[in-house]
Order: sequence, then structure tokens, then C-alpha cells
Amino acid sequence: MSKRKLKQLVDEKVVNGWDDPRMPTISGLRRLGYTSESIRRFAETVGLAKRNSTVDLDLLKWSLREELNRTADRVMVVLRPLKVVITNYPEDQVEDIECVNNPEDETAGTRMVPFSREIWIERDDFREEAPRKFFRLKPGKEVRLKHAYFITCDEVIKDDSGQVVELRCSYDPESRGGMSPDGRKVKGTLHWVSAQHAVPAEVRLYDNLFKEAFPEEGGDFMANLNPDSLEILKDAKLEPGLAGKETGYRCQFMRQGYFCIDSKGSSPEAMVFNRTVTLKDSWGKLESRGKAG
Repeated sequence: MSKRKLKQLVDEKVVNGWDDPRMPTISGLRRLGYTSESIRRFAETVGLAKRNSTVDLDLLKWSLREELNRTADRVMVVLRPLKVVITNYPEDQVEDIECVNNPEDETAGTRMVPFSREIWIERDDFREEAPRKFFRLKPGKEVRLKHAYFITCDEVIKDDSGQVVELRCSYDPESRGGMSPDGRKVKGTLHWVSAQHAVPAEVRLYDNLFKEAFPEEGGDFMANLNPDSLEILKDAKLEPGLAGKETGYRCQFMRQGYFCIDSKGSSPEAMVFNRTVTLKDSWGKLESRGKAG
């Protein structure tokens, strides 16, 4: 895309400057969270050609995933929170759960994450009426909390409009660490954040700026703008160890994707994370193909 057309995007306030994370510029990629190593690897993989050519955007994303899979910490962040109260867990008890920082790097070590009676889970990880292949939480179903315990959903609390606002669950005290002495198998594993210790944050879910791979074909490239190129979540819940991380810090939100702290909009008092690249979502693919039932 020409510099003139990129400038048109800026002038018409479609994006917020040349370093907007949706812009196909080096400054945009860097703010989005791309590393210099991943950009160089992409360039080396593509090589040089005597003729103009195009390369699938997925190759650039692959270059980044390959690096961050080796180097990025795995952390627990809940993007769309749903409260869970573990009714048989002691009210005033808080315990530290040991979590692996990066299973691909033994030298990355572990960290301690607090666990308590009230936690947040992803709203999408619960279905009151769930299809057969939904291996997350539903009434009467037992799932594993990552690194922590098995819990079972016993009761669903709704507001006056019928929206689910809270789940009442019970836990198995013998399943600490995510294993049970009797050897029973639990298919679903959910990430979580202690409600008492959660750090609030804004998370920006960036997607491709255009709906089509070649937006200039067929006339006005502005007609191919993706209306869902940015979704802002104001109420994300971070595990407490993320507080105080510096801008540019990159990590993997478990089961969500790779994210970095925004270099312009974030502050210690109001943290902002940008989604750099997604992870593969096998459940989402099944559901979109109508094979999840």
C-alpha cells in the first residue's frame, strides 16, 4: 500500500497515527508487540525477488509465534470475567499456587500465584446449556483449575434480566495441583484469577485492518476496512504478578494469545495490553463449522 493511502487512513482518523498497531508499518508492528528478531526472521524467510510479489500475512505471524513460544511467560488473565464462589473453601484462606512460567524453557522457573475462595473465570468458559463436546464448565460438570484444584458447578446465580452473574461451585481439597488421588480424569482445564488479588486492566484486541488480503482491488480500498479491527475490553483481570511490568513486556495470556504492554497508553496505575497475535483455537473452529454439538 502506498504512503499516500496510509496517510489517508491517518488523516481520516481511521487509525490513531503511523504507529497505530493496525498499521502496516514497522512502528505499528513494534507497538503491537512484534520483536526485531521476528521481523528479521520474516525478511530472511521471504528473501529477495526481482519482481513485485506478495506474501501471506500468516508467515509474519508464524515468525513471531515461533519466537514468543520459546521466550514469553505464560500468565493467567481473564478478559471477560465471571465470578465463581467456591462455597466449601475457607472464607479467609489464601494459598500460593506454584505455576510454571514457560513449559518450553526449563530455565524460566516458576512463580507463586494467590488462590482464594472467590475467583474470576472467562465468561465463555461456562455454558448453562452446553453441547456434548463442550469440555469447560457447566452445571454438574467438574473441571480443573490450572495448577490448582478440581471444581464442580453446583448453582447458577442470575440477575433480574436472566443474565448469569455468579457461579457457586465446590472444590476437591485432595486435587491440589490439578491431580486427584483416585486417578479420575477431568478433560476441561480453565485459567483463573483470584478476585481478591486481581489487577484491573484494559485489553485491546487488535485484528487485521482490512477484510480482504488485497483491499485495493475493485476500487476504493477504504470500502474494505474491517469494522472489527479493534475491540477494547475495559474490565480484564490480571494475576497480581503483572503489576509493575514495564511497557513493551510480552507474555502469553493462557489460552488467549500473545500480548504486550502498550508503549503509549499504559501506566502503572492503568495498565493497557495489546494483543499481538492469537493462539490456535480448536473449540472456536469446531463451533464455527457446526461440529461442536
